[in-house]
Amino acid sequence: MKILVTGATGNIGRLVVDELLALGATDVRALTVDPARAALPPSVEVARGYLGEPRTLPAAFAGVDRMYLAPLLTTVREATRLAAEAGVRHIVDLAGAPGSSWPPIERAVEDCGVPWTHLEAGEFMTNAAIWAPQIRAGDVVRDAYPEEANPMIAPADIAAVAARVLLDGVAHQGRAYPLTGPQSLTRRERITRIGQALGRSLTVETTGPDQAVADLAPVMGTHAEWYLSGIAASAAAGPRPPTTTVADVTGREGTTFLRWAEDNAALFR
Repeated sequence: MKILVTGATGNIGRLVVDELLALGATDVRALTVDPARAALPPSVEVARGYLGEPRTLPAAFAGVDRMYLAPLLTTVREATRLAAEAGVRHIVDLAGAPGSSWPPIERAVEDCGVPWTHLEAGEFMTNAAIWAPQIRAGDVVRDAYPEEANPMIAPADIAAVAARVLLDGVAHQGRAYPLTGPQSLTRRERITRIGQALGRSLTVETTGPDQAVADLAPVMGTHAEWYLSGIAASAAAGPRPPTTTVADVTGREGTTFLRWAEDNAALFR
């Protein structure tokens, strides 16, 4: 059974490759733009290509049984059509929570006629790195919506679910899995836990949206305003409850935010 991982050097795709190998997969193909720089394990078959350039996909899709589909809106319909034509028998796509900008990926996957599983991931814990410049500079972190709460998920947990679904196959087809971390924390609580991981006491100062955009611009550039509008909407909607999907599918509890912060403390030093 050949499994293709698209976006194989991306934040999630690379972890999916590692998870598949750890679970005993022996026929993994990885799609990457630059095989020479990918530094993938020698047991992985590397295919040159990119979801955003559909002409590169037929060769990569040939002989593939199951596929992890990285999120790329612009060419998803052409990519899924080509996957169906190549005989792919199961697509596991990474989209986003309902109400996000990613549902078109799910619709394209369903419309292509290949059996599917949707992974509807919430906000990644790695987004907490937006506070890194302020934390490196001192013990006060400014934030416009410190009481906004959601159960952020560790990228490694998304990859673990994806790998298990790819290997288990049929039992997961036709399912949409909401993926979150194991606990819902406010932004203030997340900042406190980063402080715990660093052995520091961090204070949160509530600021206005304009100042928040200015604080985030060095990290997020022109996306800062878009990101904050999403956080404002989340704050207005109220806390999103955590799910047990990671534990249900993988058999192990999801990563807590404190554990993620401890593992990634170097981001904030």
